[in-house]
Amino acid sequence: MAIGVGGSGQTGQAGQASQSARPAAGQTAGPKTDQARWPRTGLLTGALGLRHVPGTGSAWRWFFVGIWLIYLIQPVAELFTSHNGALWIAGGLAITIAFSAIYVTIVCNSGNWPRQARWGLAVIAVLAALACVVYGSAWTPLWIYVSAATGMILAAPAYGRRTALRAVLAVTVCYVFFSWLTHAGAAQFWAVLLPVLLVGIAMIGFRMQIQLMQELTQARETVAKLAANEERLRLARDMHDLTGQSLSMITLKSDLAAKRLSRLPDSAERDAALGDLGDIGRVSRQTLQDIREAVSGYRRPTLAIEVITARNALDAAGIRFDDDPALTLRSGTFDADAEAVLAWCLREAVTNVIRHSGARSCRVRLTEHDGELSLEVTDDGGGPGHRDPETPKGAGLRGMSERLSAVGGRLSLGAADPGHGQGFRLIATVPVDRHDP
Repeated sequence: MAIGVGGSGQTGQAGQASQSARPAAGQTAGPKTDQARWPRTGLLTGALGLRHVPGTGSAWRWFFVGIWLIYLIQPVAELFTSHNGALWIAGGLAITIAFSAIYVTIVCNSGNWPRQARWGLAVIAVLAALACVVYGSAWTPLWIYVSAATGMILAAPAYGRRTALRAVLAVTVCYVFFSWLTHAGAAQFWAVLLPVLLVGIAMIGFRMQIQLMQELTQARETVAKLAANEERLRLARDMHDLTGQSLSMITLKSDLAAKRLSRLPDSAERDAALGDLGDIGRVSRQTLQDIREAVSGYRRPTLAIEVITARNALDAAGIRFDDDPALTLRSGTFDADAEAVLAWCLREAVTNVIRHSGARSCRVRLTEHDGELSLEVTDDGGGPGHRDPETPKGAGLRGMSERLSAVGGRLSLGAADPGHGQGFRLIATVPVDRHDP
């Protein structure tokens, strides 16, 4: 009864990320080659992005959801064949218009507005019940739409498949009750019963498929970023290995040649040669310094990479990791220096959780408010009482504070549960200006 994708904006950058990533070290395939290697996956990534694909794009999504409301023509037409007056017809039209508008809105935006979608679902269920009670059995097909909306909305990860299935069964029971109440004929009852049940179950599967597609796209984006990071590291290693030693040798030889020339008798040619050798030494030293700075820039940490490293480290330590998808989605979308600082803070915070907290779980969240981005790392360990500022981990916290201060940020520490002093919460905040990477 409905084809729509809720919350498609969460993966809007996935197509760009997967196409812009380079392959791992030793390969030279570009974006076109990558698209050729994974044609189906590339199509899937584009479909979940910002492209207008039937059923997923903004305009087509509304069209494919609303087109099924054409089956309401029959009960609406029966309003005009009755002889109950204008008020009777106006009431039926009002219910139809309100039901249709709310139905299309909540199905199309079930991922973007989960709370409003739940309230909207309750409203269309009440409207369907009202229409059946007032206008009779001709309006029982409204429960097909209620079932479809139930499957789409309640199959979200926040509720789960079982909750959605129970809700669809409850809608089916409501349909059976109102069919009995309105004395619907046996043929009509059985003709509508199966769609009420099966369409709702189908929408549960459809919503789960959407979630799987979004998770797949996020996984591809992560793999693309890892591949790009590996290529940067390879370039950095090659640059350092190929040129670092040669420049160091040039610097050393120029210094030795200058010392030997300085022992010769004074002459204009000797002084000119010493000046040239000095210039060579200065240029080689400066070039070597520039290369080292470039290499360190390539090794700048990112949130997308650090969250993967943190997950592996915490899993190895037997600590449950509850991360935020925003850590990957926001990576590369704001100032690189600010992201590098947050990435360093995440690395140090996770290290402290593993070494000193005695925690069983670690929770990481990334939130934005009033032009600031905050990284919150919370554990359920012993709390701040176990943190001795004189120990090396205290030095790590001071290092985080210094890095944050350098970019205009700040560090906040405290108990995760202030009332009982349990757990430890670290919040690193930096100012951000969003930009397209």
